[in-house]
Amino acid sequence: MTAITPPDAHLVEEAEDPTLIRAKIIAETARISWLELQKFYAAGNVISVEPVADLIEVAFAFSQDNKAQVADWLSQGSIGRTTEQQAQQWYQAKTELWAVVISPWILVQDKPLTEQLN
Repeated sequence: MTAITPPDAHLVEEAEDPTLIRAKIIAETARISWLELQKFYAAGNVISVEPVADLIEVAFAFSQDNKAQVADWLSQGSIGRTTEQQAQQWYQAKTELWAVVISPWILVQDKPLTEQLN
């Protein structure tokens, strides 16, 4: 008796491919108003990523449950739970942030759009 490969077997391989995971994260990253993120902040699910950090790399590490890397960024202050002061400032300024969902977290980054593309 021979084993039959399920028709969706390629999906498992694709789901584990780092290049495809990063591409999916990039495709799901967008700008959003802080006002729309209030309920997620209230639930404690918003993580702030410093502007010098690479939002996609942080999201990838979260998606891979890379605890060592995340702990390193936390200790360096590159990422952390959004503070009340940040939330208040973004609310008052109606700030638009880069955001990506890596459930249950929403990673946000206050990085203005560049004025010109070079």
